[in-house]
Amino acid sequence: MLRYTQAFSSIGGLMISVAYYVAVTYGKSLPAVHGGHEAWRYTLMSGIIPAIPLMIIRPFLPESPVWREKKAQGTLKRPSLAELFRPEYRRTTLVTALMFACSYGAAFGAIQHIPRIVPGLPQVVHLARAAQEQVVSKVQFLQEMGGLLGRILLAFLAIRIVSRRTLLRLFQLPGLFLVPLVFLYAAVHDLSLVKVGIFLAGLLTVGQFSFWGNYLPRVYPTHLRGTGESFAANIGGRMIGTSAALLTTQLANVMAGSTAFTKLAYSAAAVALLVYALGFLLSFWLPEPQRDQLPE
Repeated sequence: MLRYTQAFSSIGGLMISVAYYVAVTYGKSLPAVHGGHEAWRYTLMSGIIPAIPLMIIRPFLPESPVWREKKAQGTLKRPSLAELFRPEYRRTTLVTALMFACSYGAAFGAIQHIPRIVPGLPQVVHLARAAQEQVVSKVQFLQEMGGLLGRILLAFLAIRIVSRRTLLRLFQLPGLFLVPLVFLYAAVHDLSLVKVGIFLAGLLTVGQFSFWGNYLPRVYPTHLRGTGESFAANIGGRMIGTSAALLTTQLANVMAGSTAFTKLAYSAAAVALLVYALGFLLSFWLPEPQRDQLPE
């Protein structure tokens, strides 16, 4: 389920970035919303486009054959949150939740701030507001394209690399240096470098999201698999990891820089370095799956 949802999220992100460009370019020709033609309103409404097929398809996603068989036989155990913290699963639960938080931290603490940073670039700052928003939409589209390629690359490598730690580090190590550099230098100097850098940042960060969809089912038994994935993704990722967005904005208040755009870029660089370094260190405690097949 996690992998299906992540795939739709990448496609949805691409669609929304296209919708944003359309909104900032042709918003004046669209029907007024709340008495105006603000691009963000049309973009927000466009989010329902990828959500509708997701809601329709989700009930028809196939269940795990093992899960379906055990349920039919009446041998499927009832999942328990407390069971995630039993000695045999405790390290897996804590490490994956923290590493998931680091993945989300890179996305929300750095990459998602790029629309607020790009308008301060020398090539963009003097443009009219509509033109600035068009540039931002193009940068976001490149980020989403990078994320989509990252998921494809992860899928390609996952069947060729046995060690899950090694697979993850192929995304972590380049990101540890590249993502902070994108915000530390490119995001305050050159639009062309930002376009290349944000594409690669999206690839390296979003590729890690797909990693968890591949890894987590291999480290929990059938009855506990959904609970383990939900804990890592929701508690670690969405509750803890997304808080990096607040950390970045608060850190920007005390960061050195000549403009608010520069301060935010430097703050995003610092947060990206922090979460990527922490994620890499935690990978040394990430348990390797005991077998190629999914556990019973």
